[in-house]
Amino acid sequence: MSLIEISGLTKSYRVYQKKEGLLASVRGLFHRQYRSVEAVRGIDLAVEQGEFVAFLGPNGAGKTTTLKLLSGVITPTSGTAHVMGHVPWKRENAYRRRFALVMGQKNQLWWDLPAQESFRLHQQIYQIDPVQFEKTRDELVDLLGVRELLKQPVRELSLGERMKMELTAALLHSPEVLFLDEPTIGLDVIAQHNIQSFLRHYQQLRRITILLTSHYMKDVAALCRRVVIIAQGRIMYDGSLSGIIDRFSGHKVLTLLFADENGVPGSLNRFGEVLEEQPPKVKLRVARRAVPEVLAAILAQHAIEDVSVEDPPLEEVIAEMFSLVGEQAAAENRAAVVSIK
Repeated sequence: MSLIEISGLTKSYRVYQKKEGLLASVRGLFHRQYRSVEAVRGIDLAVEQGEFVAFLGPNGAGKTTTLKLLSGVITPTSGTAHVMGHVPWKRENAYRRRFALVMGQKNQLWWDLPAQESFRLHQQIYQIDPVQFEKTRDELVDLLGVRELLKQPVRELSLGERMKMELTAALLHSPEVLFLDEPTIGLDVIAQHNIQSFLRHYQQLRRITILLTSHYMKDVAALCRRVVIIAQGRIMYDGSLSGIIDRFSGHKVLTLLFADENGVPGSLNRFGEVLEEQPPKVKLRVARRAVPEVLAAILAQHAIEDVSVEDPPLEEVIAEMFSLVGEQAAAENRAAVVSIK
């Protein structure tokens, strides 16, 4: 049995469509129009103990909703889920003591108090043994390098420092499962790197199971071997990062270094899309299947000093996939308005 098991999980909302104007508002009191929003549409997923899984998807894809369902914050419309043998939305205390949820856009720490005061509150809430609490707290603040900030009010901390404190608070009770929703949102490059390094080290040290949502591909590439892509509430892909490019990208990027600046031909468009031209270097976007043929033709006609063949950036591949899925779902959404008298 997997640590996390999800079967046919769905979550739907009815959203009132308020029209503009006073007369329309009065009519809305008697004849309301609703739009059905399917945030999660029949998800099936299994996660093993010790996995670090990334949830990717555009805004509104259902990532955060899925994490809220698994943490028991909301109740599903249908379907089942078990995390460590518990049904999350039963909100059993035994389950609450075994997982943690960190949301990058929400705070769990008291704003005007030092973080150490909030930590003490967590100790009482989770009934952590005082000796174990101090040992765990000291370990976490040293790993994150925030010991000197413990007595400083949270409102005076930088965004990156606050996120380190949020992670410390979430891990004080040593959860077996950690749900992370955009933990590096808004952070600068250095802060992102520090959070990534901590999460990678801590997960390897404790072998906890982590589900991560993020819009930063560097988070995913640095931390996760397995990626689940959600779009329009459905799982579109479940596998490795490299597999995403193999499955969804039909192109390669060729970088050609010609022997002479004046030797760059003006007819490269017939081989593919010219992405960048800085003589003697040129970048081409070429159909994956046509790469051998294109390279053979260019090398036969021109003097080339160097050539490289690369996959397109991961962000580009995923963005193209999201765009396609969005276009396909647009027609469905337009037909989802329900009128109730």
